[in-house]
Amino acid sequence: MLKVLVTGALGQVGSELVPALRRFYGTEQVLATDIRGAPAEHPSLGGPYEQLDCANGNALRELLERHRFKVVYHLAAILSARAEADPQLAWRVNMEGLYNVLEAARQINAQVFVPSSIAAFGPNTPQDHTPQDTIQRPNTLYGVTKVAGELLCDYYALRFGLDVRGLRYPGLISYTAHPGGGTTDYAVEIFHHALRHNQYTSFLGPDTRLPMMYMPDAIRATLELMQADPARLRHRNAFNIMAFSCTPAELAAEIQKHRPGFKMHYAVDPLRQAIAESWPRTLDDSAAREEWGWQPRYNLAGMTADMLEKLAERALKEV
Repeated sequence: MLKVLVTGALGQVGSELVPALRRFYGTEQVLATDIRGAPAEHPSLGGPYEQLDCANGNALRELLERHRFKVVYHLAAILSARAEADPQLAWRVNMEGLYNVLEAARQINAQVFVPSSIAAFGPNTPQDHTPQDTIQRPNTLYGVTKVAGELLCDYYALRFGLDVRGLRYPGLISYTAHPGGGTTDYAVEIFHHALRHNQYTSFLGPDTRLPMMYMPDAIRATLELMQADPARLRHRNAFNIMAFSCTPAELAAEIQKHRPGFKMHYAVDPLRQAIAESWPRTLDDSAAREEWGWQPRYNLAGMTADMLEKLAERALKEV
């Protein structure tokens, strides 16, 4: 059996990826780690868990040498809006942490997954059907770390033969994890507010279009890429993927089909609005479709119906 390490396991992606990996590999074969001490109710505690700061290179190397992991999913990161508020912390976590993971993985020859983001693009990038290979000049620190991370991963693959793969995640929508400081967080918050208050105030303008994906599709894409035949992969690192594209107004209209009384308001946050406007509106993910068979299963309507259903079920359980 393979031994799998997940960093940033308590984040939005990790909290759903860890259970999926444990179903696939076996609970005891997957070690979840995060810089935080895990809350007792968190699903990542259904198996092995350790506290880990990836920016501490000595601690990371000791952990990898002790367990000799075969696969590392490196999810630890500071996201877009939070990175702008604390750029020094973002650089330390996003860049020093990544370097430590790649170097430690090189020494034990582990396969590595490193997520990138649509934040790796910038205002000079074509915003509609953004190509797989195009200009990347982001104007946020989060975006800068993602571009640098993509290049560093490519370097380790070319220089050392490290099997490192990644996806450029679009905005991710999940009913499991709380938002983590990203610019697309409105698309998660809106569902919680719809059920609790029947209204929501968006920090992005009504017509701000961004590529999105429901978390079950994102988890499946992650696992499918890591299991793909390497002979078919020309890119390996930082594949464009998306499922649908929507604006806050379109998402609100879809929610109103299920909750007719839902009201949408707007109080635009200039920082996050500027970040969103520098990102793509839609992505060309043909490379992912051709090289490893990527196909989304959820569109806007299917995601909305499932989110409302799952969150309502959770609310009943908590009563």
